[in-house]
Amino acid sequence: MGRRLRNTSDMSDAEAAPIVAVVGATASGKTGLALDLAERLDGEIVNTDAMALYRGMDIGTAKPTPAEQARVPHHLLDRLTVREPATVAEFQGWARAAIADVRGRGRTPFLVGGSALYTRAVVDRFEFPGTNPVVRARLEGDLARSGTAAMHARLAVVDAQAAARIEPDNGRRIVRALEVVEITGRPFSASLPAMEHADPRTVQIGVDIDRATLHDRVEERVRAMFEAGFVDEVRRLLDEGLAEGRTAARAIGYPEVAAYLQGELTLDEARERMVTATRRFVRRQDAWFRKDPRIVWVRWDDPARVDRAIDAVRKIGRAQPA
Repeated sequence: MGRRLRNTSDMSDAEAAPIVAVVGATASGKTGLALDLAERLDGEIVNTDAMALYRGMDIGTAKPTPAEQARVPHHLLDRLTVREPATVAEFQGWARAAIADVRGRGRTPFLVGGSALYTRAVVDRFEFPGTNPVVRARLEGDLARSGTAAMHARLAVVDAQAAARIEPDNGRRIVRALEVVEITGRPFSASLPAMEHADPRTVQIGVDIDRATLHDRVEERVRAMFEAGFVDEVRRLLDEGLAEGRTAARAIGYPEVAAYLQGELTLDEARERMVTATRRFVRRQDAWFRKDPRIVWVRWDDPARVDRAIDAVRKIGRAQPA
């Protein structure tokens, strides 16, 4: 049995449960580690994967299965329809509210997901610059006329650091970066989160895996997704408006399968392009997380990885095995 739950109003700040973020590349084993930790440390999982927010995007996002969700409570899954946009600022509010709720019931929140910026926005001090609808509309018009390549080149002129961090085909983030530069007079990169935890009782556990093994696991994961009915999932979501979604339509694998369904690619081509895109994404994920010296790394195949992670949590929190 777990320990008796207490409301945080009865606790001192030093007694509040820690915040634990399990980070790492796609297909590295984050979900399994987080589930094991949450079961051992009386925890609940808060999703920090941008695409797992969407209802129906189950197979292609490797969303926790019903059986996995039954092991411990989960938060921030299936919150949006595929037509609705997701913003980092809005997500920050949702996630911090979920964390407060979990801690308020005397339990430990475990943040899990591959969206590095979403995780950083939650655990680090991150204040979002405002927005200007007029500037935003003008820049979106420029994007529609000029295309992402031209807008990315424009960003590189005014903020080379932001351009280096944003993929050239991510029109939405390019527009946001240009908007921030224009309305603040500062580089967009200056608004990215500093490496300072918003709550000092935070620990980040990273899943360490070598590149060759990770690439093999990505290929196997994609193969399993197609066998599990990924094509049918995309077909159904297209009927629900996926192509019109500003955020969901960009999830890796969904555009590739949509192209197959439209006769633009063969099934093998769609699958291979998904593998290639995922491998490119995991390299970016790994590069992002490796820059953070606060992360405690555990090997993906270490039999003692759960105990090593628990040791790291105990150093900053009161969490004890149930």
